[in-house]
Amino acid sequence: METPIAVTIPDAVRLSGCSRSALYEAMKRGLPARKAGRRTLIIFADLEAYLTSLPTYQAGA
Repeated sequence: METPIAVTIPDAVRLSGCSRSALYEAMKRGLPARKAGRRTLIIFADLEAYLTSLPTYQAGA
């Protein structure tokens, strides 16, 4: 399977495990998104960078 260049919001939800509303909040805070007609696209590398920038899980925190 090839890595996509960009993904739609439903695909980003499926691939990341984040909720749709969490992704829209991330876009408000700076996750870059592009518009292609009516579709909102997130560059796959930007989605990966966003996910790796999240804090790590701390048990008991």
